[in-house]
Amino acid sequence: MNDIVSARDLWVHFGSQVILEDVNLVIKEHDFLGLIGPNGGGKTTLLKVILGLIKPSRGQIKVFGTSPEAARKRIGYLPQRNLFDLQFPATALDVVLMGRYGRKGLFRRYTAEDRDAAHQALDQMNMLKYANREIGTLSGGQQQRIFVARALVSEPDLLLLDEPATGIDASQQKEFYELLRDLNQEKTIVMVSHDMSAVSKYVEKVACINQKLYYHDSKELTAGDILEAYKCPVEMIAHGIPHRVLREHD
Repeated sequence: MNDIVSARDLWVHFGSQVILEDVNLVIKEHDFLGLIGPNGGGKTTLLKVILGLIKPSRGQIKVFGTSPEAARKRIGYLPQRNLFDLQFPATALDVVLMGRYGRKGLFRRYTAEDRDAAHQALDQMNMLKYANREIGTLSGGQQQRIFVARALVSEPDLLLLDEPATGIDASQQKEFYELLRDLNQEKTIVMVSHDMSAVSKYVEKVACINQKLYYHDSKELTAGDILEAYKCPVEMIAHGIPHRVLREHD
């Protein structure tokens, strides 16, 4: 398998604050990596480093064998909090087409190829029938699928998803994660999540990050890794099943 992301001795500082410390990570082609960790631990920062939106203070990162900036057109990104104005009178199709800007540039007309790609992305997320619905009239879960479709429409080889199940009802999450697992047949996926059960069931590998990265190229993390990263008892993922391995809170 080819290396999609390779990070070595990666540090990120914001002023005097250390956000990422000595991160070493290799993501292979067709990996489905779940990133877990406490709030403020650096998960979103790591995604932005892979995107080339944040430059490391020290160390090296390669994406598809080149710089993150040069590889950006091969990456689809779903941010944690979508800044799209849901009151704006745009259809689901309009929103997905916005994901073609990286290929076309602003103020250029969409082509038949762009529209075909948008319809295909909507279909992949089982949202094609909502193509002409205004985005603000859709449920939170439906909107999130539209935003994933927007990340897909540029036909990326790597998907970076930051809390993609936000706003999706528990009853619909199983189908949503299964769609992501199907996408993983064609694309490498890195998914930030706080949903331990989803991570353990659907991803292939798990990394835990809290400034430092704890990663063993599998979906298992040791009790020591979890305690060091979270500094408190949590559910540990092992063999796809959550197990309590640390003492209860006082």
